[in-house]
Amino acid sequence: MPRIIDVIDHPNMQDEELTYREPQQGSGDWRMGSQVIVGESQAAVFVRGGQALDVFTAGRHTLSTANLPILSGLIGLATSGRTPFTADLYFVNLRDLPQVGWGTNPAIVMETPGRGLGVVLLMTHGVIDIGIDDPVMFVKQYAVNRPQVRLSDIRDRIQSTLVGEVSNILSNSGAQSVPDTNRLLGDMEGAILTRLNQKFATLGMRIKAFEAKPFTAREDVSLDELRNYVSLETYERVQRLIIAQKAAENQGLGGALAGAGVGFGVGQQLGAAMNPDASEMQRQMNNQQMMMQQMMLDMMQKQAVGQGGQSATNTPVPQTRAEITALLDALDIKLASGELTEAAYNRLTEKWQQRLNELAG
Repeated sequence: MPRIIDVIDHPNMQDEELTYREPQQGSGDWRMGSQVIVGESQAAVFVRGGQALDVFTAGRHTLSTANLPILSGLIGLATSGRTPFTADLYFVNLRDLPQVGWGTNPAIVMETPGRGLGVVLLMTHGVIDIGIDDPVMFVKQYAVNRPQVRLSDIRDRIQSTLVGEVSNILSNSGAQSVPDTNRLLGDMEGAILTRLNQKFATLGMRIKAFEAKPFTAREDVSLDELRNYVSLETYERVQRLIIAQKAAENQGLGGALAGAGVGFGVGQQLGAAMNPDASEMQRQMNNQQMMMQQMMLDMMQKQAVGQGGQSATNTPVPQTRAEITALLDALDIKLASGELTEAAYNRLTEKWQQRLNELAG
């Protein structure tokens, strides 16, 4: 014989608990005349056959066909009938959940045409105040057939919705630098809040407050990850930079290049390219490194156009395949950074590629 539930409540709802099913193990057996006690900042939703039906607000409720119109119509109960019926009851937490953390993971991709690598990966974090606004809608979306729903269960959905809206607003704002985005941040918070509430209304939720810290540019991007954000041409240019860095660590001419600053700081150059709004100090350091590289490349160019023998600095003309390969990689760096004209690049690479082919033969 089924056990009829006569009185039920859920007075100890935890702070991050969003819904709680009674009984936990599944559907309960009810009858007209049973009582449901709903606490302050709660709602109670009856579910039958996977459908969210009638809802109770705070207070003590005696079940009847009058306050269960949808359910009673579904199960065909007569007025004042006491035939047992089976249904799930979900208690819903309607309190605001303040200071819920969020962050840009993954980062937001912002295009910066003509600057750096052409994109910046924006990072920020902040907090929101969130809560359930429509208990029936929320139960339909998340709670049906689950004994309990906590904030952690839907945090990824909240996160992806937040980051998606921030990204959309940024892409339509015309911002092309980190300072641009931070100047817009105050206005964006209001716009994001409005748009987020439109999104979350379809989930039965509301957001009362949205806050974000100033944006920063992410620089610790691996080569494999980078290909997801930049053009093939840019990706190949970065590959050449990294190859040149490795070649600069080799012996022979590669070692001479490393000593002169070619290869040293390539990682810093990539970081600056991912964040074209780097500090003035960092830019000055990069300029110093590039001046050192220019001095060494000038020396190599003089050797390449026929001065031959030993240069004034006694650096040998590249002879081995490894030395010539390192020189070609160094030329790639200078072309990519705009410090070598395409005509000069083509002339030098043709000469040394021909020499490399001769050695291979």
